[in-house]
Amino acid sequence: MKNKLRIFRKLKSFNKSLEIEGDKSLSIRWALLASQAKGKSKSFNLLRSEDVISTLRCLKTLGIKIKFTNNSCEIIGKGLNVFNYKKKLTLNAGNSGTLGRLIMGLLVHSKSEIKILGDKSLSKRDFLRVVKPLKKFGAKFKTNNGKLPIKILGTNSPKPIKYFEKKGSAQCKSSVMLAALNTPGKTIIKAKKSRDHTELLFKYLKIPMKKKSNKNFDLIEINGKKEIRSFNYKIPSDISSSAFFIVLTALSKNSKLTIRNVNINPTRVGILKILRMMGVKIEIKNVKTYKGEKIATLTVRSENNLNAINCPTKLNSAAIDEFLLIFLLAARAKGVSQFKNLSELNQKESPRLIWGAKILKMMGIKTIMNNGSIKIFGNPNLKIKKKIIVKKFLKDHRVFMTSVVAALTFGGKWEIFDTDSIKTSFPTFLNKIKKLGAEIN
Repeated sequence: MKNKLRIFRKLKSFNKSLEIEGDKSLSIRWALLASQAKGKSKSFNLLRSEDVISTLRCLKTLGIKIKFTNNSCEIIGKGLNVFNYKKKLTLNAGNSGTLGRLIMGLLVHSKSEIKILGDKSLSKRDFLRVVKPLKKFGAKFKTNNGKLPIKILGTNSPKPIKYFEKKGSAQCKSSVMLAALNTPGKTIIKAKKSRDHTELLFKYLKIPMKKKSNKNFDLIEINGKKEIRSFNYKIPSDISSSAFFIVLTALSKNSKLTIRNVNINPTRVGILKILRMMGVKIEIKNVKTYKGEKIATLTVRSENNLNAINCPTKLNSAAIDEFLLIFLLAARAKGVSQFKNLSELNQKESPRLIWGAKILKMMGIKTIMNNGSIKIFGNPNLKIKKKIIVKKFLKDHRVFMTSVVAALTFGGKWEIFDTDSIKTSFPTFLNKIKKLGAEIN
């Protein structure tokens, strides 16, 4: 695969159906929990991206047996914290913040020191938010000013903790939940609302857990458990990956797209709510519940008249991975759109809020940024004819894919670097783009 993409023509009208690979968040969580179960667990539609492969590689290094067949992945677990590894082990989380933070929760019981590394992008991200609560269990940490590489030495006598998670981070919350699995006593977590995939899997696996919710926070109680049963899991399609095609369709002319078996977990569908507020027609059909997760068939149609939006901040966490795409819709909308309290975006693989503004500026869209907020001055009649080059974005997969969507819907002559960034979360992205008729080189 060449590491630079050229797009010189807009996408023509289409009427298609697509199948999207398994949800990345669920793929990683299935693998981590399967490693703690006793017996053989099997997954279908597992996302085979770099982040998931990194997860499986780390588990193999910890002594977990993993086997791929044509359509499934098998993990043979030996029970809670039954890892078998050499002393002073090194684990490489690659680009995955989910893996890097969640696996630390399983390592608070490690018998010898383990070092966690990451790539250039992940090594710039904050891990102190996870280290602080995990220390309370009794584990010892050495960090690089709160960043990777991190060394962990577990404890033989972990203590249950009380943890207040203020920022709405599913990764921090989940890491503490995994640490609590094999910790005697009751661990209590008060967490600002965020994705609840881990809670749903805990509930499905009948792990002793209580959850109470109010408007802003969830209160979670976990009692340490001695055994988790093995389990099979067909991973629903990823809403974050689907979002690229939903927005692509909405911004195209006279087009329609259907995507089946999409995970529409309420903590993940902020993108759908925001798009509907902006005037995009999205049908949600065949809704059913699968092992706690809601899945459905989504059908989206082109929309020529988009509304500007003063985006409710309560939807931020449920759309945090999709805001770059939402910014493209705001660029096409009539009027000024405003998005507030999005400083979290700059803590991702790249400073995404900054990159969102950069892409819009290159397109000819006026923006104003201030303290984690952005105003976007939409131009429904925008026609791009100039050359646009997108590079040096820390190989952020979402910056790359958003740029592709922009090129195919707004026009212009685009050169987008770091094609291999899509391996992080969506290796087949360009293949599916081509299936819709896109001309890319």
